[in-house]
Amino acid sequence: MTASQPPILVLGIETSCDETAAAVIHWRGDAGVDILSDVIWGQAEVHAPFKGVVPEIAARAHAEAVDHVIKAAMRAANASYKDLDLVAATAGPGLIGGVMVGLSAAKAVALAHDKPLVAVNHLEGHALSPRLSGAVAFPYLLLLVSGGHCQFLAVDGVGRYRRLGATKDDAAGEAFDKTARIMGLGFPGGPLIEALASSGDPRRFPLPRPLLAAPGCDFSFAGLKSAVARLWQGLAAPNEQDRSDLAAAFQAAVGDILVDRTANAIGLFGDADGRMVVAGGVAANQALRARLQSLAAKKGFNFTAPPLRYCTDNAVMIALAGAERFAQGWIDDLSAPARPRWPLDEAAAAARPSHRPGRKGAKA
Repeated sequence: MTASQPPILVLGIETSCDETAAAVIHWRGDAGVDILSDVIWGQAEVHAPFKGVVPEIAARAHAEAVDHVIKAAMRAANASYKDLDLVAATAGPGLIGGVMVGLSAAKAVALAHDKPLVAVNHLEGHALSPRLSGAVAFPYLLLLVSGGHCQFLAVDGVGRYRRLGATKDDAAGEAFDKTARIMGLGFPGGPLIEALASSGDPRRFPLPRPLLAAPGCDFSFAGLKSAVARLWQGLAAPNEQDRSDLAAAFQAAVGDILVDRTANAIGLFGDADGRMVVAGGVAANQALRARLQSLAAKKGFNFTAPPLRYCTDNAVMIALAGAERFAQGWIDDLSAPARPRWPLDEAAAAARPSHRPGRKGAKA
């Protein structure tokens, strides 16, 4: 699509975890994206008593909210269903109950109004999200770091991804949430840890840096999380300063790991143009983002990250990915399945699974 062509009007729907989201955008190719509406109904209060997302509760909450959220997004955009050019929805990976709710709603809209459907990989939404703020040319090195995913991808184009490294156990965002749970904080844990770390001493508690200085660019965070648990349990009567210091030590350890692994990934990527993108919920952490931006500058790479609002799960990035796929001529029929696991690089996931395959295939 060229800048002179009419924009594509897209309804995007996202329900892969604990946020029911819908958005309407005008996609104008290289000329950019007009975000006409962006509605997110979060479930943090519903899951807070459990200090983590409960899949069954999440699915029921999505089912109750999705119709209202879609209608709110269409109203806010002052858009009519008949004017849509396509409907895009997350089809995986994610909590399967929630994915089924959003994808079924998208199929209903597409069927009722005779519109094309694009089933979007949630990871591709994150991978392309930096293009919301302007044309980021391919190829680029992507660090996708969130609550459920932690991997390096060479993004060669829409639908063209090469996995360079991935976590062997927990994702970085998952480690943030579990650390918050260990210390008796609320949910989601990432913002709470970041806030506490700002007034803490990162040098007080010694914590491991798994795989630091190891070859390649795989991650491991399980040992770090276990070390946090042991330190916390060893404190007789932890106070707020203990919390702040441990949060700061944990965040510093995660930062050291990300910087070390990213330096190796830059070497493996080996592109002379030098473009590096960080996306996913953990990219909203300002301290970690600053460290990665500094590394990119030292390596001669241009650094890009989505606007903070679009680092975490949202429907705008799903609408964008749907538009980019639609422009390539890729659409899906109403039999498109909801998938709990869906690697962007299927070949790498099969040849070098980061987790042991389960009944439904390799994890993302």
